[in-house]
Amino acid sequence: MVRTASAQAPNSTPEWHTLFLGMLPAIRQHARICFRHLAPEAREEVIQEVICNACCALARLAELNKLDIAYPGPLARFAVAQVRDNRRVGCRLNIKDVMSQYCQARKHVTVERLDKYDDNEGCWLEAVVEDPHTPVFEQVQFRCDFPDWLASLSRRDRRIAQALSMGHTTGHVARKFKVSDGRVSQLRRELAESWRKFVGDEPTPVAA
Repeated sequence: MVRTASAQAPNSTPEWHTLFLGMLPAIRQHARICFRHLAPEAREEVIQEVICNACCALARLAELNKLDIAYPGPLARFAVAQVRDNRRVGCRLNIKDVMSQYCQARKHVTVERLDKYDDNEGCWLEAVVEDPHTPVFEQVQFRCDFPDWLASLSRRDRRIAQALSMGHTTGHVARKFKVSDGRVSQLRRELAESWRKFVGDEPTPVAA
């Protein structure tokens, strides 16, 4: 005869889960105050990192049966210190990875976005359109040179170059900047020549 025993389902909500949810508002508020100087996107990211660090610390205290010494203030301060030291949950301290916050802090590496926000256009302007036919090294070179070339232009020419680079027609650009279509066509040629000179890509004269 086979006896079937029904296993009792374990409690799906450990004690420390409920405890952490009660501490969460205070931890989040402490992180928001500590990182209030950051831009909104970066601030929200580090706040989530603080919450993750505090959660892991509380889970460890639960394993050690030390929940009686767990308080939101010390947990929040510990988690903020961990994040400031670039110790992120689930991330190794890789000093050779330039995308690692730890590497950036220790070796003073700066990683910037390749897309720029243009206040005049009011939209995101990619430095180059993704093109699978263009070699990667040429895309990288263009992304590095194009912003520097734009900075060398006058304010009006820079805005016209940005508008043309986004694919706007000659007529649209002419209406936007209140110039004639012919002038925009002329500026297009001047800008193209300026760009070739900037990158040293001037055409070689043909021998007679």
